[in-house]
Amino acid sequence: MKEITIAIDGYAGCGKSSTAQAVAACLGYIYIDSGAMYRAVTLYLLRAGIDYAEETPALLSAVAGLEIDFVRPEGSARPLTRLNGEIVEEAIRTPEVSAAVSPVARHGGIRRKVVAQQQEMGRRGGVVMDGRDIGTVVFPEAELKVFMQADMAVRAERRRAELLGRGIDEPLEAVMHNLAERDHIDSTRAVSPLRQAADAVVVDTTHLSFDQQVEEVCKLARRRIAAQASAS
Repeated sequence: MKEITIAIDGYAGCGKSSTAQAVAACLGYIYIDSGAMYRAVTLYLLRAGIDYAEETPALLSAVAGLEIDFVRPEGSARPLTRLNGEIVEEAIRTPEVSAAVSPVARHGGIRRKVVAQQQEMGRRGGVVMDGRDIGTVVFPEAELKVFMQADMAVRAERRRAELLGRGIDEPLEAVMHNLAERDHIDSTRAVSPLRQAADAVVVDTTHLSFDQQVEEVCKLARRRIAAQASAS
């Protein structure tokens, strides 16, 4: 049976990454966190003190040799992001990186580099990838495209709970401001803006539990897999 490609896009705080990871586990697919790749680039630039306000030859030169991949250590429940051989999963989830990742990711040269790596990772199918341009740019031919959304207040509460779980006590107002700013940058950037693919299925997670949203996407995936099998 042919394995399909599943693209999950949507706004920050909708549960894209956690849902995509659970769906991949449910189907026995590979999960790729595209947002973590942009966060890794951002972390590198912040650590190196490199100005990312404008796309310059110096900026693109600085990131040209970056190696970003994912590893799953024995006993780990999820893949961990690795930057130049260093596991940076916790470091890329800080408020500092969250505040800078959208301005970094808007640069076309950086997006082209990351998208090429993502397409190589997923070229054989059997992949679940989440982000903001997966169904429109990275995998426009994906057999299943999902667009996740939720009310801002719910998204902010979820993101704050996620931060508290990592020992970061960020005020709710600051979290909401960060999400709104990221929404604006992601939706209005010139290169690969966040938008719903014409053939994407919308899943509103405002009133869904985590298990419910995972089951909804898994149900959609099983239907597409069955349709592929019937057509072949």
